Amino acid sequence: MKKLIAAILTVALCAVPFAGCKEGDDGLTKIELNEVTHSVFYAPMYVAIEKGYFEENGLKISLTNGGGADKVMTAVLSNSAQIGLMGPESSLYVYAQGKTDYPMVFGQLTQKDGSFLVSRVDEPDFKWEDLRGKGILAGRPGGVPLMTFEYLINQHGLEDGTDCTLITDVQFDLMTAAFEEGTGDYCTMFEPLASEYEKAGKGFVVASVGEGAGEVPYTSFVAKQSYIEDNTDVINAFLGALKKAYDFMADATDAEIAEAIRGQFPSTSLESLTTSVTSYKAIDAWTDDLTMSEESFNRLQDIMQNSGELDERVPFEKIVNNSYAEAIFG
Repeated sequence: MKKLIAAILTVALCAVPFAGCKEGDDGLTKIELNEVTHSVFYAPMYVAIEKGYFEENGLKISLTNGGGADKVMTAVLSNSAQIGLMGPESSLYVYAQGKTDYPMVFGQLTQKDGSFLVSRVDEPDFKWEDLRGKGILAGRPGGVPLMTFEYLINQHGLEDGTDCTLITDVQFDLMTAAFEEGTGDYCTMFEPLASEYEKAGKGFVVASVGEGAGEVPYTSFVAKQSYIEDNTDVINAFLGALKKAYDFMADATDAEIAEAIRGQFPSTSLESLTTSVTSYKAIDAWTDDLTMSEESFNRLQDIMQNSGELDERVPFEKIVNNSYAEAIFG
């Protein structure tokens, strides 16, 4: 992971600087937003997009699927994206490299792991100890998905390489394809993919990783410090749009939320989207106010150190700036 981050920094330093926010003919400020993957897990953001809340706040969002936190971080560092939605661990890695204008977290969206464990066979009485002797596709080295999963199985007395095998040589956005082609006994999948996979008879959802692992700052909005400082109005407008989405979701049924984000998942049935929303609500996936607690940040560092991916702990205030979210959510 250290070599990977060094390579990312090299790419970023060689990139042509982005001119910054640009206002279009429609009077809206265009924001390039790069997300780590496309999932109902990020429903509040999609509600804000589909309900027009960003436009109401003067922003035009161009959303791109990065296909992994490393790629999202590359986009942010190279200025091809102003805002990234990814695990906060990436900011820790960049900070550790000594870069001054490293990305900081200005809003935490999810507080649980959003993946579900899919098995090749039906296991109605599944226990985490049942992974003994099995191979699991659970993410890439250094990423929060894999580190959280490893932390979870460690709590159940299992060690990678001894009791089970965590398959880590498959690119994050290709794991499901590899599983379908015969790799591993289990694969972690986000919604709505997990439900659609089960509906198609390709596998069985046997457990929620988020429910098993507990609270962890899983996915956050990050931007370079210089961008945040120079575009305070944009950050406030961005979080304000999300606040409108939160307010909508507080009063909406699961089916109404699913209907609101349907445009983001045109090939997925409304039934599956509703099931996905219900599943994420059940594990309390989303934060209440987009702020990150120091306690959960420290737990993330525990998880990273457990995986051998963090040599030295980083002070909370170096990575997280809650002031904008606190002001918006009151």
